[in-house]
Order: sequence, then C-alpha cells, then structure tokens
Amino acid sequence: MENYHDPIKHIKFLRQTLSQDKKPIGFFISAGCPLAVPMPKGKWPLIADVAGLTKFLTDELSSKTDDKNKFDLLLDEVKLSKKSVENVEDILSFIRGLKEVSVGSKVRGFSEEDLLKLEKDICEKIVGKLDVELPNNESPYHKLAKWISIDREKAVEVFTTNYDLLMEQSFEDLSVPYFDGFVGSRQSFFDLRSVEDNLIPKHWTRLWKIHGSINWFQKDNKEVFRSSKTSEINASHLIYPSHLKYDQSRKMPYLALIDQLARFIRNPNSLLIISGYSFNDEHINDTILSALKANPNSMVIAMLFNTLTYKNDEDNIVDRYSNAIEVALNRGNLAIWAEDEAIIGTVRGKWKISGNYEDEDNLANCIEIKSTDEASEKTYNVKLGDFSKMGNFLQALIGFNQTNIDEK
Repeated sequence: MENYHDPIKHIKFLRQTLSQDKKPIGFFISAGCPLAVPMPKGKWPLIADVAGLTKFLTDELSSKTDDKNKFDLLLDEVKLSKKSVENVEDILSFIRGLKEVSVGSKVRGFSEEDLLKLEKDICEKIVGKLDVELPNNESPYHKLAKWISIDREKAVEVFTTNYDLLMEQSFEDLSVPYFDGFVGSRQSFFDLRSVEDNLIPKHWTRLWKIHGSINWFQKDNKEVFRSSKTSEINASHLIYPSHLKYDQSRKMPYLALIDQLARFIRNPNSLLIISGYSFNDEHINDTILSALKANPNSMVIAMLFNTLTYKNDEDNIVDRYSNAIEVALNRGNLAIWAEDEAIIGTVRGKWKISGNYEDEDNLANCIEIKSTDEASEKTYNVKLGDFSKMGNFLQALIGFNQTNIDEK
C-alpha cells in the first residue's frame, strides 16, 4: 500500500509553529539558496552552485597552453586520490591536507610554498565571485529578514554554510540587528564567550557562518578578524569548507559555530528549517543527527529543491538526495519535504490532499496541483524547497504571526 502525506495538514502545522514567539526557531541556509534569487535576463545566477563555482575556478586557474601549471598538476593528484575535481570543497580539503605534511619538504611534488599559493589563489577567486549584492529589497533573503524582524521572546538563529554576505546585506538593508560572533568596528574579533554563554540582547538575530566568510581574515599571528575592507587587508581569507584540524586560533570559529548548531537543536522543542542543503557534508549531518538523537523533542524540516527522484540516462528511477533519504528514514524528528514526496516520521510517501481543496487557507503559493492524463488523478507538488517560494511563504506569514503574537 502506498503512503501519502497531506500537504495542507503539514503546511498549516508549519505556519502555526512559526508563529510562536517563545519557541526556539532556526533557519539553515545553504548553497542552493542564492540560485533562487531572481535576476535580470542574462545575469542569473547571482552565485553559482558548487559545480558552477568549481568550473569557474578551473577556467580561471588552469593553463591556457598544453603545458600544465601547478593547478593542473594539483587536479591530477586530486583525481588520483579519488576526490572530485568538480567540487572546490574537495580541492581545498586536499590542498590543506597536503599542507599538514609539507613543512620542510615536498609532498606529491608540491612544496609548502606551492600549496600556500594555490590555496590563496583559489580563495581569492572564490571571494571575487561571491562578493556580490542582492539586486533589490524583494529577494528571498529580504523576505526572511522581514519575517525575522517580528518581535519574539526568543531570537531566531540563522546558520549558513555560505561564504557570501547576502544574509548580512538583507539584515542591514532592513535595519535588523544581528550578532555573528564578532565584536568591534575596525577589525572585529571573534568573541567566543558571547557565543557560548549567549551574552547577546534577545532582540538580536544570531547569524552563524559555519564555513567562514569572504570578510573573515587571518593575520600572520593566526588571529581571526572580520572587516568590510576585503580588498585592503594583507591577510589570508578565512573560508574553510574542509574539516581539517587547523591550529587552535584558526579552527576556533568553526568549532564554536558547529557546537552552536548542536546546542540550538538540543534546545527543548526547537525547530530548524533547512533550505538549499543537499546533505553532502558528513560533519554537519553528524552534528544534526547527534543533536536530534539527544533531544527527541526537537524537530528539523529540510526543504529540498525539485523531486525526490529522477530518471537517469539509462531511464532508471534513482534518488536525487540519497543521504537525506537515508537519515530521514532512520530519524523520526528529521523530516524532508521534496516537491513530489516527503519523509515524515520515517514514513516516505507522496503528497496528496485528502478531501476537497478550495484553498481557504491561502496556500496556493506553496502547493501546485496538476491533473494527469486520467481526469480523476491529480498530482500535488509542494514548492517550499524553492527558497524563493519559502520567502513568499514567510512574507505571507508576517500578518498571521503578528496577529497570533498580539493575541498572547
């Protein structure tokens, strides 16, 4: 017997949950979200996905002649190590792994100086590509920021693996106060005590950039700081998609912020909404699952873009998000909502509205209903895996949320 989930029931539950001002609520924003920002013709995407960014790096850094340069030789070694040359995170992780053993000698033909230059070149190209701005104040990021700006007993926490400054721009455009772990104005420094002890005004949103940022830097003495003058500082950019054991000062922000993710999920009755994440980061997956296991009363809902399955070149149906499916089938308080299917309470099933649907609850922007060849059959697609649709959903909630908060 095929299982089904009623989208009306679950979206109404989500809407009601997001209206509670005393509930710990967080959003996890990942690489797929910038793709949802509407752009003028010929300008999309604002920021490419990992594959697109890696292609850009390869085009920029590879030799334009038949003679291979250091970057080309590096990619050869990445392939030999069975890592993906189409994933910049794998490339950076590989470089940093070699650096750990290159001091005073060469490893795989690369000196420490070679590796430092390759890392610097890659990070500078990433920064140049990601140092962009949202086109207007109607972006999904701004809609999320507007929803966050509602007064609450508990501040919303935003986690992101992205290095860009799009979330910061939306907060500042709308004058939404936030804290990202740094204090100061000229060269802001990371304040570990404020993060771990929650010494932050409750009306400030928390923004936790787990993989660093294009405006984070490291001085020669290994101190970490943040500055808006990205082109004027002679220091190394602190972005780290890899999870290597850096020296203490370099790894401190990463460890503190990944701990903050676990700490948030362990809050009683917390809800974390994930958007744009494909569950390909094993360390983040382990952090989320361990925290969910430790706190059965918390809930994580992952909004996945597109369908849960697709047909490959051999016309076979395969899972699009195999890692997400595996964890959701084994963890009752982690749900995944794809366009055509969901896994809720470890039960996988297609979306299907039970009973007559007249949209008296104004959910048309969340659900797409299509008729199949047979007039009596319909398919139901939930669109919240598209970050732009999620932004519209949150914008529609502002009046609903305010009404519910005012009534308390």
